[in-house]
Amino acid sequence: MQLFSFRRQFMILITGCLSLICLVAKAEFQRFQQQTNEPGSLSFFVVGDWGRRGLYNQSQVANQMGLIADKANIDIVFSTGDNFYDDGLKGVDDPAFNESFSNIYSAQSLQKPYWFSVLGNHDYHGDVLAQLSPALRQIDSRWFCSRSFRISADFVEVFSVDTTPFVDDYFTNPKEHVYDWRGVLPRKDYLSKLLKDLDYALKYSSAKWKIVVGHHTIRSAGHHGNTTDLVTHLLPILKANRIDFYINGHDHCLEHISDADSKIEFFTSGGGSKAWRGDIKWWDPKELKLYYDGQGFMSVKITKSTADIKFYDVFGNVLHRWSKSKELIDSVTHKNTYT
Repeated sequence: MQLFSFRRQFMILITGCLSLICLVAKAEFQRFQQQTNEPGSLSFFVVGDWGRRGLYNQSQVANQMGLIADKANIDIVFSTGDNFYDDGLKGVDDPAFNESFSNIYSAQSLQKPYWFSVLGNHDYHGDVLAQLSPALRQIDSRWFCSRSFRISADFVEVFSVDTTPFVDDYFTNPKEHVYDWRGVLPRKDYLSKLLKDLDYALKYSSAKWKIVVGHHTIRSAGHHGNTTDLVTHLLPILKANRIDFYINGHDHCLEHISDADSKIEFFTSGGGSKAWRGDIKWWDPKELKLYYDGQGFMSVKITKSTADIKFYDVFGNVLHRWSKSKELIDSVTHKNTYT
């Protein structure tokens, strides 16, 4: 273990010159077919909990993402939520969108990839419909945010799930926070449909690699720990459909847990800006492969037979490397790099 606009949208849908094509899945999980820069592989970054107008090393993380993307030929970027602190966006004209996103991730190498974002609990404190609005793509064409969706690239599918409505405390004990639950209520019906659609999409996916992305933790040694509501309601579906990875933010750290019970690899990439130094709970060292309480991000490269994961710190150092092979029998190797 290592401690440490409508018009714009319409044009996207109908033009062949862009790599993103929207499809409608049978289970109503909005689906996008992603073409890749390199045949036979999909490369992407994952960064979460970042939207602080460049503060708390957000700009430094963004700079390293740009430098590494210049060499890595990244196809897309996933944001694991809490995209705009502290209380989401106030509307589609909120200057925070430019101040925390467009002006920060400004490297040329980060202009091509689409940014696929899920909502975090802090995003629900603001105007959720603004953050979901296609009007933001008139401001920055990279931006795509939806509650739940799937990205398909032949041999791999990434399923993004809206995890905030699962958490009971946000409804029963919201404290000083006001949540924008438009589109979620009645909650029971929303969650039931989401779980049913996800189960259907996973079950009938022919992808060799299945990855699920959400904001909240399922397994974590960080500040929030395991999210019990997700362990109860979401994890059984992930286990039953034998997904490979669950990737989240919420805990402001970089983390890798190999869960002996579920056989799922759990990755936390929540170090996009403010981190929580020294905030770690005990975890079985046989399972906890990485815990880093600083800023950084994660990269993933997947081919038909291999998945290669790297975690980078704010200086661009590789903190942790891990790979998995799907040749005949799954084999796992990992290597930690101390910097």
